Amino acid sequence: MDKKYILALDQGTTSSRAIVFDHEGQICSVAQKEFQQYFPKPGWVEHNPNEIWASEASVIAEAISTIDITGLDIAAIGITNQRETTIVWDIDTEEPIYNAIVWQDRRTAAFCDQLKAEGLTDTIHQKTGLIVDAYFSGTKIKWILDHVPGARKRAEQGKLRFGNVDSWLVWRLTRGEVHVTDVTNASRTMLFNIHDLKWDEDLLKLLDIPASMMPEVKSNSEIYGHTKTTIFAHKVPISGMAGDQQAALFGQMCLEPGSIKNTYGTGCFVMLNTGEKPVMSKNNLLTTIAWQIGNKVNYALEGSIYVGGSVVQWLRDGLGIIKSSSEIEELAKTVPDSGGVYFVPALTGLAAPYWDPYARGTITGITRGTTAAHIARAALDGIAFQTYDIAQAMAKDMDDCLTELKVDGGASRNNLLMQFQADLLGIKVVRPKITETTALGAAYLAGLGVGFWNSVDELRRQWKVEHTFEPNPDNDAIRTARKGWADAVGRTLTSPR
Repeated sequence: MDKKYILALDQGTTSSRAIVFDHEGQICSVAQKEFQQYFPKPGWVEHNPNEIWASEASVIAEAISTIDITGLDIAAIGITNQRETTIVWDIDTEEPIYNAIVWQDRRTAAFCDQLKAEGLTDTIHQKTGLIVDAYFSGTKIKWILDHVPGARKRAEQGKLRFGNVDSWLVWRLTRGEVHVTDVTNASRTMLFNIHDLKWDEDLLKLLDIPASMMPEVKSNSEIYGHTKTTIFAHKVPISGMAGDQQAALFGQMCLEPGSIKNTYGTGCFVMLNTGEKPVMSKNNLLTTIAWQIGNKVNYALEGSIYVGGSVVQWLRDGLGIIKSSSEIEELAKTVPDSGGVYFVPALTGLAAPYWDPYARGTITGITRGTTAAHIARAALDGIAFQTYDIAQAMAKDMDDCLTELKVDGGASRNNLLMQFQADLLGIKVVRPKITETTALGAAYLAGLGVGFWNSVDELRRQWKVEHTFEPNPDNDAIRTARKGWADAVGRTLTSPR
């Protein structure tokens, strides 16, 4: 193929990025731009969709110009995005009717409690693989329709469109010609039947959402449309899309059933490939779609951790015990362990496998001898313990032992944390050479969609290990630590389990 590059758009929760990859899967340029977070009320989190688009447009231009290429050199564009974040826009004005309601936003928690009280938990779980929670898009769409003046009437007239951020970017890149999403983002809305791969009429009716708002659902690797903007003088195919965690699973080459990865970002997301059949979790995990390539669908189990790397930001900005996030490892290394301190970072509630939105952060075991270093160590340990809880739930659901954990994301560079993670799980933890696996996954899907790469086997050969953390033998200290963590979680939960 004469076109030499794939452009991946990685649209995250706090920043937009554009990364250019070559045929060997190597990074040629990266551009990143943060955008504003809005917190209008406690528990509410919003973004301005136009700011998302403007920041993404600017990083596209920067990433391309840095290596002096044009749209003619780009074989395809892949998109990966923060999932669940909900945007509703008007097709006549092409403007959003409200800010994007972010996945972290909790404003619909009371409505979710109402759905549970009405006994709808099992119905929704069986159809969507999800639990009933404010995390997902469905209740956020309903909120916008119920609270923006005139919105419901416009929706019933067929004038409004819903999309997660992937749909919004495609809509803007194609100047309103294409309104699509992919199966992975669709599976995070609480409105999509993961068995027949269609929007569920009963669930749309339950939440009073007109079907005309919903995007067409496509596979993760096919041509959805071509760019039609001032950014590119030439038409560039958009041919890969996946939610960020599914993209990371693919970028990590977790292609076999039982293979598992954890992305250590603002939150952490553990995902396990379950193969071509959905495994309906009995241990409070989410069942979701991993990807669809051609007619073949792979499913996954997922456990979300609300507070991962962001606990380090809190130690920096809230407590002031470190000046920059990079200092945490050195500070934590000055003590041999946490000194019996446990930090359950439920700063925005606890996600899988507890799903307690009302839990709040707890630090237990503090004594006169506790220092800032012990708190720092306990904060890092808390990330590993939360991952351990999810991995245990996955092993139970799969009725099988896990053999290794592939890791990526910012905090995966922390060697102290990764070694403790291996010790806690009792399996090896593997870090690849390229830890930008989310963007890489989107690039791979886009490249496959246009024949830039011929097969998944070709991609598999590109994946390289940078470091393997071997577990130390299970010992009394680890067993004591697991017990201490379970006790700390028990004290944190608002209702006993």
